[in-house]
Amino acid sequence: MKILVTGGLGFIGSHTAVALQQAGYEVVIIDNCSNASETVLHGIEAITGIRPHFEKFDLREKGKVREFFGKYGDLAGVIHFAASKAVGESVEEPLLYYENNLASLIYLLQELEKQDKAHFIFSSSCTVYGQADTMPITEEAPVKPAESPYGNTKQIGEEIIRDTCRVRPGLQAISLRYFNPIGAHPSAAIGELPLGVPQNLVPFITQTAMGMREQLSVFGNDYPTPDGTCIRDYIHVVDLARAHVVALQRLMAGKNQGNYEVFNVGTGKGSSVMEVIESFERVSGVPLNYKVVDRRAGDVIQAWADTTKANETLGWKAESSLDDAMRSAWTWEQEIQKRKA
Repeated sequence: MKILVTGGLGFIGSHTAVALQQAGYEVVIIDNCSNASETVLHGIEAITGIRPHFEKFDLREKGKVREFFGKYGDLAGVIHFAASKAVGESVEEPLLYYENNLASLIYLLQELEKQDKAHFIFSSSCTVYGQADTMPITEEAPVKPAESPYGNTKQIGEEIIRDTCRVRPGLQAISLRYFNPIGAHPSAAIGELPLGVPQNLVPFITQTAMGMREQLSVFGNDYPTPDGTCIRDYIHVVDLARAHVVALQRLMAGKNQGNYEVFNVGTGKGSSVMEVIESFERVSGVPLNYKVVDRRAGDVIQAWADTTKANETLGWKAESSLDDAMRSAWTWEQEIQKRKA
């Protein structure tokens, strides 16, 4: 069965493409390479022995989306990752985020609603909860005003899917609200490969340890948390990739309760920025040069998942520890530098 993975050369998309191929699916990737490299195809092929089909274009081009579905009329499912995803950048460039993240989703759904039956997995985010009142966060927690335009695009994206599912019973959809993906494939053939200055914590840590960045900025140590730094639920990307395959299989087997479902995908454990730094230093043996600076706009204080629903209803559970993820991220960073040498 053929599965479309949009943004499939990106961090989570590439790991999901691997997981799908290892589960026996045929993968088609769409990516405009705005924040990814075509070389990722080599990494996917190195791990699985199979090179996925690849179409390079921007999902904001409605005509090209239509052409694609004309060419690939036999898709068994779609996993939609393609989106801009940096909280800080979204605060600075809100219109870019609204156009990119919402237009691409709408054009995909317009093609899927023409089909008798379509299976759709949406890459959502814990940012939809805003600053939640209680921890851990369950799927029933209120969706609060977003702290950033990025978070708002995920909230609106979910609303668009929910409204479409309400009137298009043939569209079967699951939104996976993930927490903070980190790490890399154990083969070190693929991993997080940000273009330019990393917007996420872990690649900035590994690049700082490698000497590419002078210093890591810790945004605030005066939050109401045990060590004053923000707390997040850091999930190994391989565990997260596996959740997409399980969710897709749930839809294909008709096990879903209603044609729109939502699941949190995390470890169920919160780790502070300082705990992530300590984990990295522990597994790498490299002391990290960091400095506490002012808080950053758009950051919530703490967020970690209640994973009961994903564990029991979806039948999925995170298996890797924070140390496992940090170790794989460091191995990946060293591999990247080796390739450049």
